[in-house]
Amino acid sequence: MSTPYPFTAVVGQDDLRLALLLNAVSPAVGGVLVRGEKGTAKSTAVRALSALLPEVEVVVGCRFSCAPGAPDPVCPDGPHETGPGSSRPARVVELPVGASEDRLVGALDIERALAEGVKAFEPGLLADANRGVLYVDEVNLLHDHLVDLLLDAAAMGSSYVEREGVSVRHAARFLLVGTMNPEEGELRPQLLDRFGLTVEVAASREPDLRVEVVRRRLAYDDDPAAFAARWADEENALRARIVAARALLPEVRLGDAALRQIAATCAAFEVDGMRADIVMARTATTLAAWAGRTVVLAEDVRQAALLALPHRRRRNPFDAPGLDEEKLDDTLEEFGGGDDTPEDDPDPDGPGGGGQPPQDGPEGPQDGPVDTAEAPAQPEEPAQPEEGQGGRPAGSGEQSAVRAAEPFRTKMLSVPGLGEGATGRRSRARTDHGRTTGSRRPRGALTKLHLAATVQAAAPHQRARGRSGRGLVVRRDDLRQATREGREGNLVLFVVDASGSMAARQRMSAVKGAVLSLLLDAYQRRDKVGLITFRGKDATVALPPTSSVDAAAVRLESLPTGGRTPLSAGLLKAHDVLRVERMRDPARRPLLVVVTDGRATGGPDPVALGTRAARLHAADGTASVVVDCESGPVRLGLAGALAGELGGTAVTLDELRADSIAGLVRDVQGASGAHRRVA
Repeated sequence: MSTPYPFTAVVGQDDLRLALLLNAVSPAVGGVLVRGEKGTAKSTAVRALSALLPEVEVVVGCRFSCAPGAPDPVCPDGPHETGPGSSRPARVVELPVGASEDRLVGALDIERALAEGVKAFEPGLLADANRGVLYVDEVNLLHDHLVDLLLDAAAMGSSYVEREGVSVRHAARFLLVGTMNPEEGELRPQLLDRFGLTVEVAASREPDLRVEVVRRRLAYDDDPAAFAARWADEENALRARIVAARALLPEVRLGDAALRQIAATCAAFEVDGMRADIVMARTATTLAAWAGRTVVLAEDVRQAALLALPHRRRRNPFDAPGLDEEKLDDTLEEFGGGDDTPEDDPDPDGPGGGGQPPQDGPEGPQDGPVDTAEAPAQPEEPAQPEEGQGGRPAGSGEQSAVRAAEPFRTKMLSVPGLGEGATGRRSRARTDHGRTTGSRRPRGALTKLHLAATVQAAAPHQRARGRSGRGLVVRRDDLRQATREGREGNLVLFVVDASGSMAARQRMSAVKGAVLSLLLDAYQRRDKVGLITFRGKDATVALPPTSSVDAAAVRLESLPTGGRTPLSAGLLKAHDVLRVERMRDPARRPLLVVVTDGRATGGPDPVALGTRAARLHAADGTASVVVDCESGPVRLGLAGALAGELGGTAVTLDELRADSIAGLVRDVQGASGAHRRVA
């Protein structure tokens, strides 16, 4: 067994260490979500926590870690007799992003269940994590159906496995810890709210701290056992402090004044529901116990708010997590008073210091977390005005970026046909979840039994198999897998015209609002998105295909306009991007969204070049939609003609709204479909 990196050897990352330690003291806090850029010791710190957790008492031989004093009455390995158990280290169970449903919740032997009436159950990761830690690295990339199972287990403290009327239930109470890189996409709000605390981590910009990180990591890689031995005393001291804080926790008093501050803070920041209040109360109480106090102070409430509220105040995916600390301090001061602060704090480190023993390396706080959602995008190079060309549209010079109009709910745009891509909510696809549409012989392990088809396959052979009783004689060849139809996520590639013809401020604001609305729709439907802009002489990939729609929103907000309209360059750039993405992920079908008024200027015969580029997409069968941005009493219909060459659909900005009176939602036509306008 490999030697884990010592928790006390992690340099800096005070908030991360404190949040993990608070959950080690009180699992009722509700877990931790660690957000941050890659290479910031997120996984290292979580895995190192396992060595600090106190041992747990379990029933001997129970695969579900029942407590000897209070065993689960419906444990599949039960019933258990009360008596002495055995001690074992607390488990940190890792859930891989690509895990199957059976690996998470367990597998039920359907063949034995049908033929013998036996509940032969193989426990999954939820059973392994009971009374321990369930760690999900890259939790934002977890498949939706696994997220749903996690939500159910976290809410009920138990896991249910049901297959065609045969069910098994077992306890699944675990501390949920997840790590994620926000650049790869955000979490669903339901799962986000299940994490008690959240912390933002970033690599320090202080050279001395970075040197110490490298020095310790190299020493650990050279000799893990010797490195761990150097930190053994600090690990034992921290482990003892966790045990002491657990023992003190029941004696901590949460006074009315602190409770009023908690309620007022949650109300001031307009968080949804009451879970935030409960988590803050538990966190503040645990902070007091960690500091060796029996009274919750205002500083505990403040620290609890900084850990428990940032991820709960996001109103939409484009809001950056975080709190206005000045507003927080004003709220605490307004509703403060009541509990007196003791003159002597038993813990000189204070509750915010994480209680870490002195480190060998340089001391000092690490740089504050960097909010990647608000990191400014690199602006595009300004297009140089072209000289000596006639027909230059008004306003074709460089224009400053304008803010997007308010987003709205859009009509659903989907790819025609039946796909087999990643689970999502946009286009029809063959999936593991959804409505049953038929059956087939299983390929590999049986996961979803089609009972009627299985009985139908077994029925003709009952006499030959010597059936004598009421039970059905079922063989493996009789089993049939249910085929299901659900929804998939697509790659939505936006190609946005940022030329001078789009530069009118009110017009560009409306266009950005429409694209922002489509991005919000893509977030809700679990799509990948990409953004290409074209203006001046060329097209630019402003954002390569990614699951982070908020990154696309940032790029869109800073988009300047001006110059001519190289429509063909934008379409050709999109063709190159889609070609590469088809090789990377052949199962994910693309949806091309071109936002333009349809004009093409600059260079020799720009209209013909744009037509030929559009036909490349049509030849590939790429589903497409053109958002027609043309306005005014006289319209040329160029966007509609472009949609015809793409073999797709044209829709105006007004028709894009879900509440538009334009008519029913229709699927986007593929290359084989005729051009039509959503009416």
